Amino acid sequence: MRDLDMAAGLVIVGASLAGLRAAQAVRREGYGGPVTLIGDEPHLPYDRPPLSKAYLADDAEPDYFVTPEELMADGIELRLSTRVTALDPKSRQIVVGEERIDYDVLVIATGASARLIPSVGNLHGVVTLRTLDDAIAIRGELGRVKDVVVIGAGFIGSEMASAAKSRGARVTILEAAPVPLVRAVGERVGEAISGLHARHGVRLICGASVDEIRGVNGRVTEVSMVGGERIPADLVIVGIGAAPATGWLESSGILLCAVDGGVVCDEYLQTSIPGVYAAGDVAHWPNAAMGIAMRLENWTSAAEQGARAGLNAVLGHDEQLRFETVPYFWSDWYGHRIQFVGSAIADTVEFVTGGPDEEKFVALYRKDNRLVGAATLNERRRIMKLRRIIQDGGEWDAAIELLSPREQAPSGV
Repeated sequence: MRDLDMAAGLVIVGASLAGLRAAQAVRREGYGGPVTLIGDEPHLPYDRPPLSKAYLADDAEPDYFVTPEELMADGIELRLSTRVTALDPKSRQIVVGEERIDYDVLVIATGASARLIPSVGNLHGVVTLRTLDDAIAIRGELGRVKDVVVIGAGFIGSEMASAAKSRGARVTILEAAPVPLVRAVGERVGEAISGLHARHGVRLICGASVDEIRGVNGRVTEVSMVGGERIPADLVIVGIGAAPATGWLESSGILLCAVDGGVVCDEYLQTSIPGVYAAGDVAHWPNAAMGIAMRLENWTSAAEQGARAGLNAVLGHDEQLRFETVPYFWSDWYGHRIQFVGSAIADTVEFVTGGPDEEKFVALYRKDNRLVGAATLNERRRIMKLRRIIQDGGEWDAAIELLSPREQAPSGV
């Protein structure tokens, strides 16, 4: 481990799950230098996935990962409502307004920001969801609005459509692509799980092109489609994806990925600037477990990657470990659990149990004779066993054996 007497120590920009796990990991492993965790929101680090699920649908309370007392006991200095505006690698400082904060090693964990529709302006009732404050505002609208339009049929958009429907709204989802979620789960599974919308009374329009979002007296009233259809809207939720939050790095010279905008890292999560690491939604790195460079926006990766980035930042070079993972994510729609592991880049996709129109299925993604991915609907017990198979080399026959009838056991929704 590096010199514990580093004057500035470890600074983490982003009080996210990844940022918090970076701070906790170094303390757990005995790092004794200063640790500073900086976040631009006023809230303690909190769990983001429930914001588009239980928080909107069931009036759940925010789930904070840690208390101020726990942070103090670990010797982690937390600075909230603090927006970092620049990184100066030559002086090893970050800039907060007129203030400069020294670092010896730095972890970037600023996550991603919701993409916006620029032509909307300040029309009230057109919202995005990324932060707890966003969720508070949306929850205040749900329950008293009649017509909700969700733009984007990805996982976040679909979760919010599910929540709005549970609150009694008439919901329409507009998706630009012919089939939703192709990048995440492929065409066959994307079409299969998107069928849940119609089965629960939500209208999904694919290949949709929005002409204009209109309002009266500054409040949204309808979405006008190319082709002439006008869809009533008391609330429009924009869920068209997120972009890595890297604006504050523009003058730093750090290398960004031309494809997805993420901070380019090596296998140890170090960026192009020595002593600066990245983790979570913002990091683009070569994932040896999948044989491809990628940027992941999911809870599991953020937690695991944050811990590894923090440790690698304070460890000596010979002690560092590369970060590799089989991606895993889940989503809840209309009381159904969708889970995915691995990669959707495959030669074929086979529904091994259940089928695309059924309420339970397991779909396997095959490349040559290897298992590279798996998607399940309401099969919670299967997914982690399939993840282990992919981690161990992806034996196709092992996956089929796991799912053979004599191995199956009842599993609930």
